[in-house]
Amino acid sequence: MQIQPGIVRAFRWLDSDNVSDDPRLSASGPVRTEYDRWIPFLFLHLGCFGVIFTGTSWFAVTTCLVLYCIRMFAITGFYHRYFSHRSFKASRIAQAFFAILGLTAMQRGPLWWAAHHRAHHKEADRDNDPHSPVVRGFLWSHLGWLTATKNMPTDYTKVPDFLKYPELRFLNRFDWVIPLLLFIGLYGLGQYLQATMPQFQTNGLQLIVWGFFISTTILFHATCSINSFAHMFGYRRFDIPDDSRNNPILALVTFGEGWHNNHHRYSNSVRQGFVWWELDITYLILLCMSKIGLIYDLQPVPDAVMRKVALKERES
Repeated sequence: MQIQPGIVRAFRWLDSDNVSDDPRLSASGPVRTEYDRWIPFLFLHLGCFGVIFTGTSWFAVTTCLVLYCIRMFAITGFYHRYFSHRSFKASRIAQAFFAILGLTAMQRGPLWWAAHHRAHHKEADRDNDPHSPVVRGFLWSHLGWLTATKNMPTDYTKVPDFLKYPELRFLNRFDWVIPLLLFIGLYGLGQYLQATMPQFQTNGLQLIVWGFFISTTILFHATCSINSFAHMFGYRRFDIPDDSRNNPILALVTFGEGWHNNHHRYSNSVRQGFVWWELDITYLILLCMSKIGLIYDLQPVPDAVMRKVALKERES
């Protein structure tokens, strides 16, 4: 029996390491949005409208906020500052644990995320930048680049430092497994609470809507705003070749990632808020984790850079 091409392609989506003979996957493949790949994003956004049918409860909203905060830190602290920039060191157990937490955010695998982010820094706001609003516009930088088949595989040549960990390669390859478990877990928790603690006024479908769909959608747009808005709106402390900017509002909702011009000036630093009033929640959490030995060898902002920052602050 011949399997239909559409079914074959659907199953290929389940294996993030699939590299077929599709010409769109080649280095010379087209850089364009592909509408069938909008389906997961439409599914995620349409799921938010389920609140019309499930209603709300204090427990569901709390679940939404808690999952947003936990997963935002997993993305900013580990997907970004650890896997992408190696701005601190962590044990093998810690890196696997936070890779799993990061996967619940539905932003692909940690090695895929790191590989693309390293490419972004290497080619920031130039033609080969995967998601520059300066080169291809806001919509492309915010979402469109994620729908291009060319951007689907992980370029493992960009993350050779993590290839020795089979658990990371597995999690990266089957990046849909953990979000599915979160989906099932939220439903199970909601049904359990409905049966045993009716005072919480929640159920499985309500927790899926708030804890999975709404929380994940807000998290997704907050993270993607660094690719788009943080290269368009804000102030520039450092005159560097790319168009990165510091944006206090984005810094607040992304736990410190909005100090993007600082970050592009010295990307290997664990700290992105360079002065006292630039709140960097991710850095504060990582600092606390280092105090109790969960992580170590935090990379500081170089003294030469900090002296220039202090001088600029006195002149302003």
